[in-house]
Amino acid sequence: MGYFHRLHHETPTRLWINNPTLAEADQAIAAGAISCTTNPSYAARVIKMEPVRARSAIREAIAEAADDREAAGRAQLRMVKAIMEKFEPLYDRDPGRQGLVSIQGDPHGDADAAAIVDEALRFRKIGKNFIAKIPCTAAGLKAFEQLIREDMPIIATEVFALAQAFAVCEVYARLAKSCGKHPPFYVTHISGIFDECLAKAAEREGVAVSPQALAQAGCILARKQYALMQRRGYDVTLMGGGARGTNHFTEMVGGALHVTINWSTADEIIKIDPPVTSRIDSPAPQAVVDELCEKLPDFRKAYFEDGLAVDEFADYAPLQYFRNMFVKGWDALLAAVREQRAGLQGAA
Repeated sequence: MGYFHRLHHETPTRLWINNPTLAEADQAIAAGAISCTTNPSYAARVIKMEPVRARSAIREAIAEAADDREAAGRAQLRMVKAIMEKFEPLYDRDPGRQGLVSIQGDPHGDADAAAIVDEALRFRKIGKNFIAKIPCTAAGLKAFEQLIREDMPIIATEVFALAQAFAVCEVYARLAKSCGKHPPFYVTHISGIFDECLAKAAEREGVAVSPQALAQAGCILARKQYALMQRRGYDVTLMGGGARGTNHFTEMVGGALHVTINWSTADEIIKIDPPVTSRIDSPAPQAVVDELCEKLPDFRKAYFEDGLAVDEFADYAPLQYFRNMFVKGWDALLAAVREQRAGLQGAA
């Protein structure tokens, strides 16, 4: 068996694949991926990696919608729908537990809870194996409340700080108890992007932090989040995300959690073929935690449960750093829609 098949046989840790092309989706499923995440940058990646498929989706969307923003949204759904069809047999085999494919909409609407809810309800019509992917901000928390009542499967994304994680866990616990709905619910920790953001901040501000400490920051937080979620008995699943290296997967192995990574990272792990080693309970070196807390305010805000207030979530630097990637990806899709529409109008 390959690495991920052995992983699934020996541990409760599970692989999801992030933003795959059609070919990568097939490879990931064969390698053992149980589900799939996409984000607002997905269409930009398809435009780059699968230009013929992207042009076809955009052309069909333009024919249906005169407004460029609406056409962009429709084009994204067409691209993700093809991936949902790849994972549908897994969903049919084990509904609600595998074969799920996430969709996250226009990041320009992230501050509007009503818009988030409206998008999720529309996306749900695309396929039975849809799962909503919604940022953990004040607006996202309001959207979670309504969507849990709708029995909507959800990934709470853009989680970097413990305050975010436990705010959303409490919302789920309260709503599930009050309305009796218990949809599949995943709470992310975005480890690799967090490490990257801290490293850039340290460089920009001239703060000397050991590379060894920076390389451990995201996984230290993810493990702490997992341990506290388990101890408190929340009926949710931790999902690791935002990987920037194989360590952001392998360092999480052993827990009853899921991790989503790009195919390039999964393929690298397959080629290395390391032993399946449980690391989820590895203790955080206190000297490393102390250094990160002392030198990096954004780590300190993330490490302590009271480090951020709810109304500070959306402006937290790592979340903004991540969100800007989504805005850039979405704007690339919008530019492609406008360019293709202009070309079609010129040809006419």
